[in-house]
Amino acid sequence: MINIKTDSRKITPGDTFVALKGIGSNGDDYIEKAIENGASKIVCEKGTYFVTTENVEDTREYLVNYLKEEYHSQLEQMKIIGVTGTNGKTTTAFLLSEMLNKLGKKSAYIGTIGFFIGMEKRQGLDNTTPDVCDLYELLLDAYEAKCDYVVLEASSQGLSYERLDGISFDLSLFTNLTQDHLDYHKTMENYALAKQKLFQNVKKDGIAIVNFDDSYKHYFLLEKNQNITYGFDGGDYQILSFQMNFSGMYFIYRHQGKEVEVKTNLLGKYNISNLLLALVTLDQLGFKEEQFIPLAQHLEGPSGRMEIIPYHNNLIVIDYAHTPDAMECIIHTMKEVSGKNLYVVFGCTGSRDRGKRPVMAHIATKNCKYAIFTSDDLHDEKFDDIINDMIEGLEYTNYEVCEDRRKAIQKGIDMLKCNDILLILGKGHEEVMIMGNQKIPFHDRTVVEESIDDLYNKEV
Repeated sequence: MINIKTDSRKITPGDTFVALKGIGSNGDDYIEKAIENGASKIVCEKGTYFVTTENVEDTREYLVNYLKEEYHSQLEQMKIIGVTGTNGKTTTAFLLSEMLNKLGKKSAYIGTIGFFIGMEKRQGLDNTTPDVCDLYELLLDAYEAKCDYVVLEASSQGLSYERLDGISFDLSLFTNLTQDHLDYHKTMENYALAKQKLFQNVKKDGIAIVNFDDSYKHYFLLEKNQNITYGFDGGDYQILSFQMNFSGMYFIYRHQGKEVEVKTNLLGKYNISNLLLALVTLDQLGFKEEQFIPLAQHLEGPSGRMEIIPYHNNLIVIDYAHTPDAMECIIHTMKEVSGKNLYVVFGCTGSRDRGKRPVMAHIATKNCKYAIFTSDDLHDEKFDDIINDMIEGLEYTNYEVCEDRRKAIQKGIDMLKCNDILLILGKGHEEVMIMGNQKIPFHDRTVVEESIDDLYNKEV
């Protein structure tokens, strides 16, 4: 455990507390609390306290330099791979880590669904990209566990908040950039520039792997890096064709004139991109195709990503899709594998990007037989205000509003007849609903399983 902290609540006796200036808070305000919790040293930009105090010009620069100097040798013993993008980074990162483990190379995963060593989940995480001190703790845990690789998700906000400063990457991977987080970034250019930071931290002998198809790719193809591209429309690794049915997919990609056939149990054109990115990474790491291509048929995938639960002759699909692009992708995927009725239950997050709300409502009502608009994480916003944004100007009427997410899911299940599909979107793996300052236990899959059990019991 590292003995330097930026969160006064995590201070243990003997720790050093670094008072960082945050966006919504000032570390100076928590110095007394840090001392009360046992801090033996304070690093701040001004002031003197009743414990050892060091004044520095920039506390964040001090922290980054300290962590880098103190733990550089341990981190250099592992290959660190960063994955960024609006959609697909969780799936890509998890699949890559899963395959590395299957190849006999111990890998850790750090991201949206938690911290894993091997395929064992060690803990959940509050943020996709943890605070810099917490991140170093996890990296050092991976080192102590003798991991060869660490695959971590780099969120745009994590990069903006400088949580990854001081960490150099052996490989940086880019999936795509679509509308999200504009409440924070304001413009797509700012959003792209935030993610670009991951590619500015590629090692001199490292590699950047970028989606050729994405219109924002030029932000990530930096001259200083060794750049590799992949995609449907072109790239060093180009997808030539694909076929999909309900049991999985088959696709062919070409690299340096050679065509490679891949079979996978995953579904969705977007998952071809995610999987190909993981395969390209393994190829660039020096693994042989005959080692990693067969693994594609036996991947588990991350929790809450295209999780399929059978119910009679119907299917219930739970997915984290919470952006217009992700929603459109999963709807079109399910339409491709089944021509039957498609229903959707979803909500929009409160106190976040309002611009995507009517877009998502339009996509759902245009492409599905029926939609149920319900609660997602409200944060500090009223449910009715979120719904008003969603339905403003909505031209379709094939929807209803049900604030209680549990009841909304149950309504969706009740609509299923024969060979129908219900999509439950937005929460995926998450196990709580955030309402103001409260975190209320809630897990979509658990609700689905309980609801199905009740229905089966009524049938007996």
